[in-house]
Amino acid sequence: MASQPAVIDDVRSQMGRDSKRTAQKTVLDARQRLTSSSGTRADFDFELMHDYAQSRLNAALPMAAIVAILGIMASFWVPVVFTTLWAGLVTLSLLIVALMAQRFKGTEAAKFNASQWTATFVAGELVYGLAWSLLAMFTLVAPADALTPVMFAMVLVSVAANAITTHTLPPATLMSTLPVTLTVSGNLIALGGTLNYTLAAVAICGEIFFVYLARQMHGTELETISHQAEKDALISELEEARHMSDEARRHAEQANIAKSQFLATMSHELRTPLNAIIGFSEVLKSELLGPHQVPQYKEYAGDIHGSGQHLLNLINELLDLSRIEAGKYELNEEVVSLVDIAEDCRRMMELRAKSKGIELVYNVGNNLPKLWGDERAIRQVILNLLSNAIKFTPQHGKVTLVVTRSGDGGQFISVKDNGPGIPEDEIETVLSSFGQGSLAQKTAEQGAGLGLPIVQKIMELHQGRFDLFSKLRFGTEVIATFPRARVMDALAPVVEKRNRLEIFSEAG
Repeated sequence: MASQPAVIDDVRSQMGRDSKRTAQKTVLDARQRLTSSSGTRADFDFELMHDYAQSRLNAALPMAAIVAILGIMASFWVPVVFTTLWAGLVTLSLLIVALMAQRFKGTEAAKFNASQWTATFVAGELVYGLAWSLLAMFTLVAPADALTPVMFAMVLVSVAANAITTHTLPPATLMSTLPVTLTVSGNLIALGGTLNYTLAAVAICGEIFFVYLARQMHGTELETISHQAEKDALISELEEARHMSDEARRHAEQANIAKSQFLATMSHELRTPLNAIIGFSEVLKSELLGPHQVPQYKEYAGDIHGSGQHLLNLINELLDLSRIEAGKYELNEEVVSLVDIAEDCRRMMELRAKSKGIELVYNVGNNLPKLWGDERAIRQVILNLLSNAIKFTPQHGKVTLVVTRSGDGGQFISVKDNGPGIPEDEIETVLSSFGQGSLAQKTAEQGAGLGLPIVQKIMELHQGRFDLFSKLRFGTEVIATFPRARVMDALAPVVEKRNRLEIFSEAG
């Protein structure tokens, strides 16, 4: 009961930490959206702009090559001086954009200003787009009829290449493609004619299509970055949760060790005065120093002796359990007879069974070999199982103790009673430390709920198994099984092989 306020405080502190973490996350998201230039998050803007800069740098040489090829192709209709001047201006503006991208690559995310860099890149792309738009001036120095299909093709190549390259920064896409589309389309419309009108319409439709495609690619890229950020956040939360879990487990282990040490220390300290109480009460009960003047004193001494013995048994169980949980319960293994140990335990419990009118039946398998185990621990297992069976079996009931071979060649102990049984939903509670079923809580002969957990631990130390089967109104059966490896006849004999002919020679 004393630990309940501490548990409540831990729960409240954990809830406080969770709410604080949620509030911090909400504030961070709001701050990111307020400082974002695209209305998403500032760190998303940085990732998108970083991809834009990397794409511009990677496409710089291919774009310069495309400009050179288009200049060479246009020189068949336009004087070389003009095509060279146009190609030089476009390449120079492309170089300016590439230098901006290179400068951005050296910017730290913590010092990133989304609005400033967006304006810088949009201005650079505008200059680059205006350089491309000088393409419309070719009609002033060359025959328009032969040049219009070439200009149309150059516009589509420019719009497609620039839209794909700048898709992560939509304003840059618009600035790099719209000037050349407007100027060339306007030039085609000014020249007149069905073909020119058609080419101008197709150029405008191409501009709309490629800008839309760039927008779609931008949305996809933004969604990818968002998913990546959510995954990173989830990994971070999982890492934090794992760290908190490790910390909680470490505290729990320390608390468990402290509890085991406390139980072991207190159990040891309590046994010393209890032995004196039990000893003197035994002397008083047996009237070794002479008969009591008051007859009730003998009865009181018997009560003191019985209560002290019961308390000593509980302390011994606590001490055993604390040793087991602390990993300090060591088996003193030797060759033992399971049949002999079971017979001794049956004789010890027979008087208690007769006092309740319970029939105690004992069945033993034939020719059972000896076991390799701890005699004291095995005796404790059998006594606990018989004690529980007798305790919860009503008067004139029946308890059966069986010792025989198991199906896999091992040996097992079975204790079966025809008592009231255990509800299925209480079996797990009964097998836990300090756990008691509803029947144990109602009976006046209740213990501490440590017997079966100790039996389980002892069987685990023997690499064995412990099973409990129970059905309401039909009784309970518990089975402790020792593995085949602990049966002495399961060990293969050591055979020393010798050659048929051995020759011994003596020198000297």
